Amino acid sequence: MSYSLTWLPKVLLEAGLKVAECPGWENCGRAEMGTVEGVLCHHTATVNERGNMPSLQTLIHGRTGKDALPGPLSQLGLGRDGTYYIIAAGRCNHAGPGIWKGVTAGGSHFIGIEAENLGNGKEPWPEVQMDAYVRGVAAILKHIGKSTDYCAGHKEYRLPKGYKDDPNFDMNDFRLRVKAVMGGATTAQKLIPAAELSGKARSTLRRGQANDADLVKQLQQLLKIKMDGFFGPDTESAVRGFQRSAATVPDGIVGPKTWKALDEQSSS
Repeated sequence: MSYSLTWLPKVLLEAGLKVAECPGWENCGRAEMGTVEGVLCHHTATVNERGNMPSLQTLIHGRTGKDALPGPLSQLGLGRDGTYYIIAAGRCNHAGPGIWKGVTAGGSHFIGIEAENLGNGKEPWPEVQMDAYVRGVAAILKHIGKSTDYCAGHKEYRLPKGYKDDPNFDMNDFRLRVKAVMGGATTAQKLIPAAELSGKARSTLRRGQANDADLVKQLQQLLKIKMDGFFGPDTESAVRGFQRSAATVPDGIVGPKTWKALDEQSSS
């Protein structure tokens, strides 16, 4: 049985954001959510300087060691390239004791977003990631009918005050950007077409979605990797590598531009 936050991918995709669904996310969670009141923003404080979302497995399965905490640790992970990884549709261990707008059970009433960042002030926030952060929060708040007052940093919610420092950017400035998006003061993101508009009319493919297995095999053949018909992490990594070599946006999504680049490579 799926948990209640199954609307997350649709809301983010309709906001023009890049989305990757983790296997089994619909049934992932500590328990069912209560009424969703808002969003809690975090950074991962990863030790990995490279990679788009190196903290993903930790967010899914939890932390071990001295500060052990079972997963999932957030509903959403936000990669350095602005991709949203859908981790869980249920309650997650991301809030801890605290209070924001009268809400004290943050894990049951706030959606958690863990954005990949070292969190030590030495890693700048790429604009593509920050823009996605702002637009994702705006889309969620609009969907649940809440104002920007219901977007908080973990550092603002968590008690005792000063116990947490994430995210390490100014939340008042962040909320102003979210408000601008919600009010239509900024240009909406252009959606990636669902398929090529002409020619072969191939569907857009992305990790985690119910992709056409035969079409995924065609993609894997063009990438010269194992043809298993599954668009998983290995295929996504190969797509990103190809996109970098082709000087296109390395977002791991195979839309019309990437299909065209792959065709040009195979015919050269």
